[in-house]
Amino acid sequence: MAYIENRVVHDADAHILETAEFLAEFATADIKKHILGFDGSAAVATSAEKISDLLAQQADPDYRAADAAEIMLRKNWSATGAIFKEDRPAALDHIGVASQLIFNTFVNGHLAELEKHSEDLDLIYGFAAAHNRAMFDFCAVDKRLLPTACVPLADFERAVAMAEEALQQGFAGLLIPSQCPRTHSPSHLSLFPIWAMAEEARRPILFHVGGGGTLLDPMYFVNGLPIPPDFHGGAENFRSVDYMAIPTPVMQTLATLIIDGVFEAHPTLMFGVIEQGASWIPSWMRYLDSAHAAFARSEERLQNLSLQPSEYVKRQLRATPYPAEDVGWIMREAAVQIPLFSSDYPHVEGGRNPVKRFETTLGTCDEPDRDCFYRSNFEGLMGSGLAL
Repeated sequence: MAYIENRVVHDADAHILETAEFLAEFATADIKKHILGFDGSAAVATSAEKISDLLAQQADPDYRAADAAEIMLRKNWSATGAIFKEDRPAALDHIGVASQLIFNTFVNGHLAELEKHSEDLDLIYGFAAAHNRAMFDFCAVDKRLLPTACVPLADFERAVAMAEEALQQGFAGLLIPSQCPRTHSPSHLSLFPIWAMAEEARRPILFHVGGGGTLLDPMYFVNGLPIPPDFHGGAENFRSVDYMAIPTPVMQTLATLIIDGVFEAHPTLMFGVIEQGASWIPSWMRYLDSAHAAFARSEERLQNLSLQPSEYVKRQLRATPYPAEDVGWIMREAAVQIPLFSSDYPHVEGGRNPVKRFETTLGTCDEPDRDCFYRSNFEGLMGSGLAL
């Protein structure tokens, strides 16, 4: 018996747990040195050597015999198909989803820091290319696994070339940073070929948590109080104040893309905001409209918009609420077509029973609205990316 039954469900946020060694398999010699930390930098991802006992569990018949029963209980390295691609189809069967949009675990944050602080374009784009090759290889085992390709925006020509290559290779979506590139706006005219290619291919532009770089000044925790434990119960890494900062970079980036005419110029291009919450969207939509009202008289770019900014959001933006958010309220206050179901599998943040938590807040929503959340909103976001 699968965790989800009697409903078509697409999972808009799922992950691989990439080891440094796995990424290095797909890297050139120079990038491999960076990934494995041979140049004195911190290794990009966890080393397989450090988790050898956890990985060994995956070959234990007794442990694997409980895969189906514990599919939503085992998290991170202990989860079925978290690292070994051959096991991921069984995980989808046990969960009961029709597809999973697959993201990395460790690359986003590291790549965001490189884009923000490094001038080494060979490193930035070489690292992204290694990620993309690794992601495509992992997902090739099952057509239900939808791979995402990182496209750094640090350099115009390289960004356009990497986006074109990813679309030609068959990636389901293009993953771009949530933060502003170091030397230009994400709305720069020289990046418009990316939006045009993705729109023509009917595949989305995606943002994911981690792509916003450092979210919070650490001084917020110098308050004279003990530092709270992490969400996971371990080292101090993710707490309530960090949580509040998560949507800030993507709010600004999306607002800039709307105001500078990207949504206007590409009316069928879809954007997905993944694992960055969605409760902020209703008030952000109103704030966008108030910016339009306040500055349209003096800004030609706003005069060139044929819609209110909030209308572009309804038409072209989809987002994954966290399980603790009120999905029914988001539907009522923003739009029924915006929220997407996600499990965050196999990360612990997704919880052990996300369907139950989401159903609690869907409340009195009728079946068509539930179908939007679990299925049709995702199908609208992904376009041809779901059929590759």
